[in-house]
Amino acid sequence: MEAVQSWVSNNKLTSIGALWASGIGASLVAYSRVKSPMKPSLRLIHARMHAQALTLAVLSGAAAYHYYENHQKPLADSYTSNVTPTELLEWELHSPF
Repeated sequence: MEAVQSWVSNNKLTSIGALWASGIGASLVAYSRVKSPMKPSLRLIHARMHAQALTLAVLSGAAAYHYYENHQKPLADSYTSNVTPTELLEWELHSPF
């Protein structure tokens, strides 16, 4: 699992492009198996829209993962290394919570 994560983190645009292309392919295959009166051009438009929605969902997830990965570790280190016991006691005494 770590090998996949490291590859994706090193090749972000490639993995997102591959996901987009696979989304279009999957949507086209799904629409071609169903006997629908849609024209092929309309099927392609729908496939593109599904792939774009999938790509936006993946990009949002990647942005959230990147944000939490980069912001949780340094904050914990900075709070514990810079606060003295006296400052912590003063904060607890003056805190309304």
